[in-house]
Amino acid sequence: MGQRLGVNVDHVATLRQARRTVYPDPVTAAAMAELAGARQITIHLREDRRHIQDRDLRILRETVQTLLNLEMAATAEMVKIAYEYKPDVVTLVPERREELTTEGGLEVAGQREPIAKIIKNLKDGEIAVSLFIDPDLDQVRASHKVNADRVELHTGRYCEARNEKERARELARIVDAAKASAKLGMGVAAGHGLNYDNVQAIARIQEIDELNIGHAIVARAVLVGFERAVREMLELMRDPG
Repeated sequence: MGQRLGVNVDHVATLRQARRTVYPDPVTAAAMAELAGARQITIHLREDRRHIQDRDLRILRETVQTLLNLEMAATAEMVKIAYEYKPDVVTLVPERREELTTEGGLEVAGQREPIAKIIKNLKDGEIAVSLFIDPDLDQVRASHKVNADRVELHTGRYCEARNEKERARELARIVDAAKASAKLGMGVAAGHGLNYDNVQAIARIQEIDELNIGHAIVARAVLVGFERAVREMLELMRDPG
C-alpha cells in the first residue's frame, strides 16, 4: 500500500473532555484504528489542553504499535515534552488559543531562524520533524532551508472550496507543492478537513505518502463504529478512482 493513514484521535478526547469523564478514551480509539489498518496515530497536545492531555501522550507512547505523530506548537515547553516522550515524528503547527481548529499553515518563510533552532533541538533528540504548511512554494522552499524532514500540506482551502473551479485551483496548488517538496527530498503528508467525499483526489497525488485525518473519522465512528470508519477511509485511499 502506498499512502499511510494517520488517524488523529483528538476528537475522541474532545468528547471525553466535554463531561470531564474517563471515556471515551483516545488510547482505546488509537488501538482500534491500528487494528483497522491505520499506520500512524496523530495527536495534537495543545497549550490549553482542550482535548488531548499529557496522560494520553504518556500512555500512547507506551502502547502505539505503528508510528506516533505529535502535533505541537513551536515552543520551548513543547520541545521539552517531546524530549520526554520521544514521539516518532513531531509536526510543528501554528497555534492560537482562540481558534476553533488550526486555521492555517506555519509561517516558515517569515521566521526561519527560530524554527530552524527548534528543528535542530528536536533532531538532536533523534526526533523526525514535519512542518504543517500551506501549499505554497515559498513555504516549501523555506521548510527545506530550515532542514525539515517532512512537510504536511494544509488541505483546508481545498476542502472548503465553494465550487468546482475553486476546488480545482486549490488542488493544483497542493499538487505543485507536493511535487516541489518531494523534489527537494522531503517526505510529504497532507491533512486538515479531509473527509469521505473529498479524500480521493488527494489520495491520487503520488508524491503524498501520508494522510492525517481526524474529525471525519471520529464523526463517522460515532454512527458506525471506529474500526469500520477507519476501514472505509482506507478503502477510499486504496482505490482513489
